[in-house]
Amino acid sequence: MCRHLAYLGLPVSPAEVLVEPPYGLHRQSWSPRLQRYGTVNADGFGLGWYAEGDPLPARYRRAGPIWMDENFADLARVVRTRALLAAVRSATVGTSAEQTAAAPYTGDGWLFSHNGLLAGWPHGLDELAALLDPAELLTLEARCDSALVWALLRRRLRTGLAVDQALAATVAEVVRHTEARLNLLVTDGRVIAATAWGDTLFHRLEPGRSVLVASEPGDDGPGWIPVPDRSVLVATPEAVAVHPLDAAVEALKGTELQ
Repeated sequence: MCRHLAYLGLPVSPAEVLVEPPYGLHRQSWSPRLQRYGTVNADGFGLGWYAEGDPLPARYRRAGPIWMDENFADLARVVRTRALLAAVRSATVGTSAEQTAAAPYTGDGWLFSHNGLLAGWPHGLDELAALLDPAELLTLEARCDSALVWALLRRRLRTGLAVDQALAATVAEVVRHTEARLNLLVTDGRVIAATAWGDTLFHRLEPGRSVLVASEPGDDGPGWIPVPDRSVLVATPEAVAVHPLDAAVEALKGTELQ
């Protein structure tokens, strides 16, 4: 159910990260090697990136497959950035098909993507949706499970929680109400944070130069490290930290944001 990737480091073009690697995210839209759920990711795509000196990211999203968009090829070639997040989508049944449902989502300077699904969408999630106030529900970016997860995570981030704690709390909140696959990926242009909860995740660090966090490796080169399932990751170009999520999720299952 989707493939995604985030990069931080020395300035690159999106093409260098997404298109040029032999098994990069562009190819994963039609031929992922490690995807456990679904076979293609042709239900939309998106790229978000940060320009030098601007804390608010730009986005380019479309509803169709990435390989059909000639404009993306030009954009990916000429843009240069130190931080990006991109995703190709395999839509959950019953969710919106518009480009507004394609990751990345954005808000408060963050970019967000969700690889996974919430079981029971949409009719079995009334209690989970009720955790949001009416204004938050009315302003969901799209009618899909990923937009709901982003709204729940964004609430946590706005309380001032560290990003790894906000991710753990959001996972706990969701799994308290429904079965879910929750590979979540966020960046604010300075740090990447992610969860592995039901699908594959990898990272590759070149200390002092760059870090990549991706659903699957874009090449067969050295340095790709799998993230254990039920883990949370926090990464910068200097270091990557990975911690188990189970204990944190169990501790937080009984808590709700008031």
